[in-house]
Amino acid sequence: MTSKERAKLRSLAANENALFQVGKGGISDELVKGIGEALDKRELVKISALKTCPYEPEELLALLAEKLGAQSVAVTGSKLVLYRRSQVKGAAHIQL
Repeated sequence: MTSKERAKLRSLAANENALFQVGKGGISDELVKGIGEALDKRELVKISALKTCPYEPEELLALLAEKLGAQSVAVTGSKLVLYRRSQVKGAAHIQL
């Protein structure tokens, strides 16, 4: 992903609310499944890392990206942004 594409995705995510929160429970199978489904529908997902989360935001983003086959877009404070091109028919596609 180029820096220009990453900047566009960051700007799109700036006005969105976080869809998921990660707290003291860390990364569960249900969380990964839910984020995966959201990525299939939206392609861009914003996640909030709570203060009780056992991972630092950068570490959390890298772990989630690896588990989901997604790309890390940005970490801003405790907010994380993931992107994965959807293969689902009828999903909203982001033009990069």
